[in-house]
Formats: sequence, structure tokens, C-alpha cells
Amino acid sequence: MKLVYVLCGLLSFQLMAGTLNWQRKADLLIPVQEIYPAVFQGEIYVAGGLSSELPKQQGQMTDAVQIYNAKSNTWRYGPALPEGRHHGQLVAVKEQLFLFGGFTQANGGNWSASADVLKLDLQQQRWLKVASLPQPLSETVSWVLEDKVHLLSGRSPATEANGQWQDQGDVAIHWVFDPDSLTTVTAPAVPQAKNSAAAVVYDSKGYLLGGRQVQAGNKADVHSFDAKSQQWLALAPMPEAQAGLASAVLNGRLWALGGEFFQQGGGVFSKVWAYSFTEKSWQQQGDMPIPRHGLGAVVMDNSIYVIGGAAAVGLKQSSAVLEELTVVQ
Repeated sequence: MKLVYVLCGLLSFQLMAGTLNWQRKADLLIPVQEIYPAVFQGEIYVAGGLSSELPKQQGQMTDAVQIYNAKSNTWRYGPALPEGRHHGQLVAVKEQLFLFGGFTQANGGNWSASADVLKLDLQQQRWLKVASLPQPLSETVSWVLEDKVHLLSGRSPATEANGQWQDQGDVAIHWVFDPDSLTTVTAPAVPQAKNSAAAVVYDSKGYLLGGRQVQAGNKADVHSFDAKSQQWLALAPMPEAQAGLASAVLNGRLWALGGEFFQQGGGVFSKVWAYSFTEKSWQQQGDMPIPRHGLGAVVMDNSIYVIGGAAAVGLKQSSAVLEELTVVQ
């Protein structure tokens, strides 16, 4: 693997990214954080999640699948997961919906990493286990490139123990899952082991940004990956080192939203950052009305939908907030 570096300063855009318009939409049925939502059949799906509002005896996690219809501005419940699960990666590909890994309540704890690959069976209206990953994986992120699912970074058991948060270690995993054969192969590893990053696709390339290393804290790194050349490319780092953030691509720019930090008592990031792919630079574009971490973001109908999360560091103040973000040029 060849790693190429591009050095870019923090420059002003020649053209402003536009004015942000935030609109509050219908609240989730259950406030959840540590979610990775997906757009499937024209609706937003949120599968599982953690919540400070759920009972400790169930690990403060849920098996609920919440579905949002933008036309009616309503949520409804879909087929529940086989068990409560959080930090699972939900991905829509080739008119199918998969959930990869995540943490479940097992092995004496609430942070047992799973190797499950679940698929929503639309005819039976239930989730089926259709494959297993090479090893348990959680807090990962994903791209879909050429109808294949790329799973990147995250946490996996560091020893034989697998029940507690501290049993897990950061990984530089890069796997490619084929939804047709239900098989997983290894691709060039991400440049550094980390978890709680964000990922998007733009112009047939994948972008991986932010995240954290348990021992070293938040990361500001941004890398792109070209599936054809199999090369990673280092881009202009984020202005702030953010983890537990969400990201999306809209109007030809990469948007970074939220996240948390732990220094000096900790907090939640409020600034909205936009990255210009053409100028290779970042610029702040206002602030989030309700800053959160562990949130999700998806693009649908030329809007970014910003979903759930938590308004305080850790498992506190889990949010049911859904906002639609549009950019007025």
C-alpha cells in the first residue's frame, strides 16, 4: 500500500458554502445515541442504540428499529432487531438493508462486540443473521463503493474477554463485504487504528474523518480512499479533533457535525464545518442549534437529516431530536 500526503492550509473558500437553514422535525419515538442511520426505500431507518432514558437492566440499549417518513413527518416502528444493540453499522446497498456488528448484552456485560451480519427480510418482516464478520467489530463506519460495503476502523476484543468496554481495542480494519456472496475480504488498512470516526462517499471515493484513539484522544485526520488504485490519501485535517461526530455530503461539500471531547471536564462540539473538495480546505458554517455527539446524519431529497445523539458527554441526555438541514445559496 502506498500512502500519499497532501499538505493544505486552512483557507477561505472562494465561494461561501451558503446559509444554513435548520428545521425541527418530529422527534424520534425513543431518544437514542451511538447510531448509524441509513436511507432505505426512501425512508430513514435507525436501528438500536443506547439511551440514558432506558432501564439499566436492559443495558440502556434498545432493539427497536425506528423509521421516519419525510413526506408525513412521522416515525413508526419497524421489525425489531433480534436483541438490543448499539454502535451497529446500518447500511443500505443494492436494495437491501444490513446491520454489521455492534455491541450487545452478553458475556456478563453490555459491551460485547458482535460479528453478526444481519439483514432485513422484507417478506418475513424480520432480521436474519446471514453471515459473520472475520472477528467481532463495533464503533466502525462504512462506505458503499461499487455496490460493496467497506467497513473501516472501530473496536474489537483485545483479548479473549468480550463483555466490557475496556475489553475492546482500537483497530485499523478495512473489510469489503459483498452483498451478493455474503463474504468479506480484507482491503488496505486504514492509516491509523481508531474508533468513533465518520465516513462519506464523494465522486466515487471514500472519505474517513475524525475519530479517537482510546489512549491518545480525538483525531483531526482526514483521508480519502481510491478503490481503483487501492491508495489512501491524506487531506487537510479537520480544524478541531472530533470523535463521535456525524458527516454528510451536500452541494459538493463534506459537512462535519457534532462530536464530543473529554479534556477539561469534556463537552460537545457545536461548530458546523464544511470541507471544499475543490479547494481542499475547511470553513466554519455556523453552529448546531442543539449540539450532540453519537448522532447520525443522512442525506435525502437535497437535505441533511441530523438524528438523535446526546447533548452531554457520555451516556447522558440522550436526544430524540430530528433536524432537517438545508443550504440556501
